[in-house]
Amino acid sequence: MAANNKLFFVLLSLFPLIIFSATATSSKDYDTKAYVHSWCRTTLYPKLCVRSMSRYVRSRAVQNPRDLARFALKASLYRAKYTKAFLLKEVKNLETTLRPQYYASVHDCLDQIRDSVNQLSLAIAELDRVSRRQGKSQGDLHWHINNLQTWTSTALTDAETCVSQFPGRRMSKLKATIKGKVKNVEETTSNALAFIEHYAAARYRARRP
Repeated sequence: MAANNKLFFVLLSLFPLIIFSATATSSKDYDTKAYVHSWCRTTLYPKLCVRSMSRYVRSRAVQNPRDLARFALKASLYRAKYTKAFLLKEVKNLETTLRPQYYASVHDCLDQIRDSVNQLSLAIAELDRVSRRQGKSQGDLHWHINNLQTWTSTALTDAETCVSQFPGRRMSKLKATIKGKVKNVEETTSNALAFIEHYAAARYRARRP
């Protein structure tokens, strides 16, 4: 009985700490969510931004402009890789079904999305490099930021070029599906570029005396 009473009082003494920990975690979750939502509102596609960043909000990984840029790039790269895999499958299907009226445009789109994947991968690697070079010169920082912006912009242009191959609204189910998937890549990349601009501005401000 004495042992049970002792255990009860130990648990009772820990109760405020448990409540505090849960409250602190909840507050941190809210702060991260509010931070991401506030910056997503500055993008061209805020609802998509919130959806694509949701997994990182849940992990409380987004804490600063660099995190915003990096995870937005990762979300865009994920969509680009998924779309590339889909296009690869469709190109193979079109080869076997002999549908030349679709093959050329889909194959061209595949080439564009392949390049988007490469450009976004380069951008993520460059962001990691520039983040490690905190003490480098202003010129060195500018060079890395310019690379980051250029590669992301190129990925965006690739996706836009692919979307432009499917104009209008009246089209086959296949073309509509491809256009929708590539449009998603375009929009997530646009959001990533907005966060890169925000990150660049923050880094340049930090350099001012």
